[in-house]
Amino acid sequence: MDKSSYRLLQLLSLAWLACRPTYSSITTYGTIIPQSPSVEIGKEFTATCVLYKAAKATAEDIYWKLKNVTVPKEQYTKINDSAVSVTITITNETANWLLCEKKGSSLSLNLNQVIHGILLTKGYPPEKPVNLSCMAVQFGRKISSNVTCTWQPGTRDEMLKTTYTLFGSLIGSNKSSKAHRSCGYIDFDTFPSFMELAIWVEVENKLGKVRSDILDVFAADLVKTNPPSDVNIISENNFSRTLLVSWKHPIHVTYVTLKYNIRFCTVGSRDWTEVPPNDTESYKESFRLQYLKPDTEYVVQVRCIHYRGYGYWSDWSANSTARTPEDKPTSKPDLWRVVIPSQVKSERRVQVMCKDPVESNGRIRGYSIKIQDGTWETVAVNDSDLDSRSQERKIIPLYQIPWSDKRRGLIELKAWNSVGESPQASLVIPELTHEPPSVESLSWFTHQGRLWVKWQPPNVTATGEPYRSEVTEYILEWVSVSDGAMDWQRERRHTRTAAIKGNLQKFNRYNISVYPMYSGWTGKPLTIAAFLEQGVPLEGPSVKVRRTGKNDAELEWMEIPLDKQRGFITNYTIFFITGGKEHSIVVSNDTYSYTVKRMASNSKYVVRVMASTVQGSTNSSDLSFNTLMYASGQIEAIVVSVCISFLFSVVLTMLCCIYKMDSIIKKIWPPVPDPSNSTIAKWSPDFTSKADTPKENALGDVSIVEVDVFDRKSLCEEDKAGLPLKKDKYLSEEHSSGIGGSSCLSSPHQSVSDSDEGGDEGQTTASTVQYSSVVASCGYKGQTPCPLPQSGSSQTPSFARSESTQPLLDSEEHPEGPESQRYLRNPYFGRLPAGNNGDSGDLEDLNQMEMKKQGLALRQFCPLEEDFQQTTPTEEGQSPDGQPGPDPSYMPQLSGYRPQC
Repeated sequence: MDKSSYRLLQLLSLAWLACRPTYSSITTYGTIIPQSPSVEIGKEFTATCVLYKAAKATAEDIYWKLKNVTVPKEQYTKINDSAVSVTITITNETANWLLCEKKGSSLSLNLNQVIHGILLTKGYPPEKPVNLSCMAVQFGRKISSNVTCTWQPGTRDEMLKTTYTLFGSLIGSNKSSKAHRSCGYIDFDTFPSFMELAIWVEVENKLGKVRSDILDVFAADLVKTNPPSDVNIISENNFSRTLLVSWKHPIHVTYVTLKYNIRFCTVGSRDWTEVPPNDTESYKESFRLQYLKPDTEYVVQVRCIHYRGYGYWSDWSANSTARTPEDKPTSKPDLWRVVIPSQVKSERRVQVMCKDPVESNGRIRGYSIKIQDGTWETVAVNDSDLDSRSQERKIIPLYQIPWSDKRRGLIELKAWNSVGESPQASLVIPELTHEPPSVESLSWFTHQGRLWVKWQPPNVTATGEPYRSEVTEYILEWVSVSDGAMDWQRERRHTRTAAIKGNLQKFNRYNISVYPMYSGWTGKPLTIAAFLEQGVPLEGPSVKVRRTGKNDAELEWMEIPLDKQRGFITNYTIFFITGGKEHSIVVSNDTYSYTVKRMASNSKYVVRVMASTVQGSTNSSDLSFNTLMYASGQIEAIVVSVCISFLFSVVLTMLCCIYKMDSIIKKIWPPVPDPSNSTIAKWSPDFTSKADTPKENALGDVSIVEVDVFDRKSLCEEDKAGLPLKKDKYLSEEHSSGIGGSSCLSSPHQSVSDSDEGGDEGQTTASTVQYSSVVASCGYKGQTPCPLPQSGSSQTPSFARSESTQPLLDSEEHPEGPESQRYLRNPYFGRLPAGNNGDSGDLEDLNQMEMKKQGLALRQFCPLEEDFQQTTPTEEGQSPDGQPGPDPSYMPQLSGYRPQC
């Protein structure tokens, strides 16, 4: 619609609105022209607002809004005082509601303020369909009357309601039908086989209409028949490389004359081979496939089309399969060997193996093998061991024979099936010292999920060796480390990079070897380890502490088994923890022991070892140990030092002992005083130096004086003096049986008694040697010495006793001769000789000095009277003068000191 026509329509609308009567009771203030239009996105749209008298407003009071957005005044056009138009550009973001309002109206929608509003329906005009094509398929034994067409619709969204109509025109008649957005069909009642047709598509919506290009076509160009039926394949025994294929026509020739197309492939393959179209363009129902492989199962399909190429190819027929007959092998068996180390010196074992020929042309039944100059031997193969129809060529072990390192030999092999034998394969095993050279270098890499091997050819020069200097081929061998499975493949002489064709496993290590072949002679191999894909190790290394020291520890770990490494170990990381701090050390992948230094002594450590590959790492289990408190040899040094010090001390002590031998002997065995030199025997100046041996009744009243060396007191008990003394008893707790007895000895110096009451021997600490002397009896209890008696006094002398730990000489215990009677025993001074003149001055001075040394109180004893004479009592217990005599039970010691048992 052009601008002038639109302007005319506006004026007519305004005139009609001004003249139309008002029938509604609802007051209206104006209207918008046009009412609820469909607008095209991207185009300009103009609307006019006309005011009624009831609006009580002029064109100056009108403004436009798109929903809540006011349209700028620049887009307004004043037509007259009661009409204003607005022009806006339609976009996807444009609001759907266009409102005409008066000034002063609020933003909310209100009839008193909004004059009128319209709804804008946005969209696009229809697009032209393209790529129109039609087809008439076979229905039953003839062509269907329905012609099906397809096309490509527009790419924009259909925001407006759109209709599609398919039209077909014959001579003198037209056919049409509603269609879908991209397809539809026309029913011609009967298919016009030899007529020309015109077909097109029309698309329409509120914004316009458009038509596709017209398709002018002959009816035969629309035909698509069914595929050939009853496809059959015939295998002929005398033709091992051909198959005869037959089929039936899908439709009668009166409707369509056809030509055919054949394709085939082996079972399991997707690589189809088509027979050239010129070979099957005639109207026929059979064809012979040639140049096929013997004993191979094939899949065959057939399709057809109008013989002039009009119309469409039919679908392919269903699969038909057949196997070609067997033929004798036309290629050599794949002969190979594996050298196995032998325990016999200068010998190796050779495992001969093979794979069936690539062109076995049938099932291999067995092999004929000849080694060196021997005869041909037959090795039968079971059907389960080898199947040429299998997709995988199996490895057949043939022989394992010992082979000397200095031996060179030829192995020949032929395979045979039910038809005949294969060509002969040969392999030379050279002497160990005359093996041909290996390839120069070998590497590997992965690409697109396959393992590739790259090598450089050997540098071979003409030599006098029996083998040819040119490489004829390469053998690529790989062995799985986990299970020992091996395989090989052959590559041409000019090949430098090859992909391994075997079924390799991820994370599995393979030893790959490349052998150059010199016209059957096997060259030296070059081997490399490789992975199709690496991963994280399955387990960490096994760690143990080999040695611990004061500030270091030697760790040792075992290599992870190859089947669990899942990749190449790049390095090991040693982690050791102490005191909550973790330290780490990285070592190379060929290190299996390490000494960690600068460790704290006498400390606990937790250690683990991590093995890493390019894909990740795995830790070992934690291991705990303690460092030593002393370093190696430190304890030995301390012990040696102590021992040397001890030996030095011993030697020094021995030297001192030797040097001080006399003093030591005196300390250990002190000198015993000689009683023969003691002067205590002189009891008084008047006492004869050679007294007669006393008799039992020689003494009168005798008092027992005991000296306590600890209390420094002399005690004399009257009760004990009056008790009868037991005869032949020397020691007792209560009585004294002689001069050597003790009656008042307190612990620890207790006397040893052999009385009938039995003294306690366990309480005796040392034998007590007791000495006795005769004193005056006037010193009672206090042992105060009395003055010398007057001449003619009849006072009876007393007997004093002392105890000493000094042992007695043998001469003292058993005195012989009168010389022994010249001495009296003194427990503190030894034996002192008596003076010639009876002077006791020296004795007194010596007694005082020795008793002071022994811590004893000095006592003065009274001497006996010079004229005292011993008489033999006339009666028991009576002296000659009538005084009481000594106790007859008391037996004085006549022979000096008696040993106390």
